[in-house]
Amino acid sequence: MIRSNHNNKDHNVKLSLSNTALAISAILLAGCQSSPESVQAPTVAAYQCQADNNTAVNDLRIYQVMVESFVDGDNSIGHGTGYGTSHHNGDIQGIIDSLDYIESLGMNGIWLTPIFNSEPIAGQDHWADRLDATGYFATDFFNIDPRFGTLEDAKKLVEEAHARGLYVFFDGVFGHHKKNVVPSPTGKLPHGEDNPVSYPESLAFYQEVAEYWIKELKIDGWRLDQAYQVPKEAWTQIRETVDTASSQVEYVNNKGETVNPLGYMVAEIWAGENRIIETGYGSNEAPALCSAFDFPMRYRLTETFAVNEAGVGGKDGEWLAEGMSLHSLYPDHAKPNLMIGNHDLVRFGDLMQRGDIASPQDKEYWQRYKAAFSFQAAYTGPITTYYGDEIGDQLEGFASKVWTDDCAVDGLCDDHVARTSAKIENITAQLNANEQDLKQYVTDLMELRKNHPALSQGKRTNLIASDVAYVDHKAFEGKAIVYAVNVTNQAQTIALSQEKSASLDDLNDLQSNQALAANNGEYAIALEPFEARFLEVTKPSDKGPIGVVIATGGEVGSGFMAQCDNPTVEGTGPITSQLYVVGNFADSGWKHVAKRGLKYKGDNTYQVVTTEKPGSYRMQYASKSWSPQFTADGLNLKLGQMNPLTKGGYGQDTAITIRNGGKYVWSLQFDDSGKPLQIMASKCAE
Repeated sequence: MIRSNHNNKDHNVKLSLSNTALAISAILLAGCQSSPESVQAPTVAAYQCQADNNTAVNDLRIYQVMVESFVDGDNSIGHGTGYGTSHHNGDIQGIIDSLDYIESLGMNGIWLTPIFNSEPIAGQDHWADRLDATGYFATDFFNIDPRFGTLEDAKKLVEEAHARGLYVFFDGVFGHHKKNVVPSPTGKLPHGEDNPVSYPESLAFYQEVAEYWIKELKIDGWRLDQAYQVPKEAWTQIRETVDTASSQVEYVNNKGETVNPLGYMVAEIWAGENRIIETGYGSNEAPALCSAFDFPMRYRLTETFAVNEAGVGGKDGEWLAEGMSLHSLYPDHAKPNLMIGNHDLVRFGDLMQRGDIASPQDKEYWQRYKAAFSFQAAYTGPITTYYGDEIGDQLEGFASKVWTDDCAVDGLCDDHVARTSAKIENITAQLNANEQDLKQYVTDLMELRKNHPALSQGKRTNLIASDVAYVDHKAFEGKAIVYAVNVTNQAQTIALSQEKSASLDDLNDLQSNQALAANNGEYAIALEPFEARFLEVTKPSDKGPIGVVIATGGEVGSGFMAQCDNPTVEGTGPITSQLYVVGNFADSGWKHVAKRGLKYKGDNTYQVVTTEKPGSYRMQYASKSWSPQFTADGLNLKLGQMNPLTKGGYGQDTAITIRNGGKYVWSLQFDDSGKPLQIMASKCAE
């Protein structure tokens, strides 16, 4: 996980990839406005997530557009600058021109990055100009940026999208703004600092923003930028505002039906499961947000079929199953939304090349892309596709680029390299045979999801999680589908019993329409390299499927480094800097906090005992200046096991999964000269 994105987005893109300090670059627009007298946060009654739109939300197939880099539909306007390598002249007309293409993919929603007006401040530098093009630091939340188009253009976009059966979602930046923000139509303003703003003082302003565009344009909801900046109690109130506004507005959809806007809200919280819960979902008793992007599973997906941004890959079906099992941590109302990429992530194709796995000239490149899309298609809940992924887009030469401090100028930093000019068939580009084939495969998958609700709505039971395959059983309203994917580059035949798959007759391949019969109570599912199959259970058993039980235990290690009661001793040992366990923990969020500071225990060993919640985490062991910093060799840590310790660096985050909450000890050991030797994380013995 790229640390510059944990708490900062486009305003952090000047950060050098070789510089591990979380320094905010000059593009941040400093300044603050006076705050009113302290306002006591109101007591908010529990407001539940709406259940009547569950089916529609789970069925969302959203296509994400980065507006300034997408399509130039009006050459008289445009920012002409920005982050990434695109033309930087994208506009609303370019999206309108692409609606038929988006609809043809089988998508039923569009998410636009912010299109609100971002007025330059006198004398601002080119970094601020680039930032304005992203829209993520707006000046006027109630007007369209004229470099993107007009209010009439925006109305036309929404109306034409609705006529094609496409929901429209705007990007809501409700936690920060530009220094020169202007009042709302009713005279409201956000309060406190510019980034983040103060709550509850700013609540009324952002409620007005959320309501205004639903009533003005009849949009269907909001993607919520850096949602952790807004308190959960405020999200509950903003969500209620969105629901109320949506219930008061109607439009006619592509079926001729008069409907209300969907009112869907999805949070960006770039973290592990527990921090997403703590800062987004809330609890069953006090729901905050109802949907958030599934960053934890996105990383597991890339680590299985490509590599992550740090180059870590080679994972298998068990890795996928473990991640999916952690969904059980979420409250009942949670609807994670799975994406393969977005505007802040490195494209899947570039990650394959970063891992020296495959390039677009290789058959395996396209096989792996299809495998990733198949997993997304079999996912219960909403899904999102970033423009260009449907054709396997990548940036030529990016993987071999030698990084310099100029990566932001060149448009080649990790957190915006995916902002390439859109290749829209018959509008901006002609596709080659491989791109056409992947596009058709994605289209077929979206049609499969649309026609077989067991995929988007179904109860998931994992049947097989191994080093060669991942197999799920999906059941909904008496229908069942077995989803199987080969996670290797070799052909495999997977044995699956009828009993385990709760099937009394043939399985029917939904793509080839071929029947697969059992032999002596067992199916032999043949899979080509990275092939996925969607097999309908033609006659389900009333007994139900038999799922894999993920083994637990082994969390408690042995020896000095596993002991939780070692006394602190005098002296600093070979490391003079105070080190901390720093990661995406719910209680710290990539900040150095005292309770995660390691103490010297003698024998060149440093330890800290913390209380952890179940979840998947990424972290490093670092001083406040990020020098020195250390990580596990291989960037993966198994509880209770000794692992080699090595020097860390930008993005070199250690991954660990904690399945049982409780007290844990984190231990590092060095030699006399300070050379890193060993690392262990262990559950404290009870």
